[in-house]
Amino acid sequence: MLRVQFEEDLEKLHNQFYAMGNEVLTQINRTVRAFVTHDRDLARQVIEDDAEINEYEVKLERKSFEMIALQQPVSQDLRMVMTVLKAVSDVERMGDHAVSIRMKGELRSKVVEEEISKMGREVKDFVEATLELYLKGDVETAYEVATRDEKINEYYDRIQELATEEIKHNPDLIITGRDYF
Repeated sequence: MLRVQFEEDLEKLHNQFYAMGNEVLTQINRTVRAFVTHDRDLARQVIEDDAEINEYEVKLERKSFEMIALQQPVSQDLRMVMTVLKAVSDVERMGDHAVSIRMKGELRSKVVEEEISKMGREVKDFVEATLELYLKGDVETAYEVATRDEKINEYYDRIQELATEEIKHNPDLIITGRDYF
């Protein structure tokens, strides 16, 4: 009876974590779209929806601690609960980064915003692959997914270089360029 209850609780924990990840993924997509289109209403919605992600974090942490305290899992079961407990704060932090959207500059750089859009799609694909990996737990795929982080870092570097060049050619882009950084 206790094992059945634990497995049900673990399944709920996994489902809630996956739902949280998908909510963060939605936030990331909206943030990129709001940023490159200067959609202030969408940006405001992203900020308002952060509370839902924060609630997920609290619920998942509470449930994880409850499962550890009441059911005392060991070995693989404990690792699974601890994975959620650790990862939930990282996923919540991703949501916080999405909320930190800023759009003060009125001038825009099409070339930089195109790169930001590409980077946003790469981040979206990366998060989706990570969530899928979480469900399946395939070690080989884990190594492949981990290498995608480098591509995102390359976009980040390229965006900084492009923004710097754009500012050199048009100093009026300084405020917008800061937001790009």
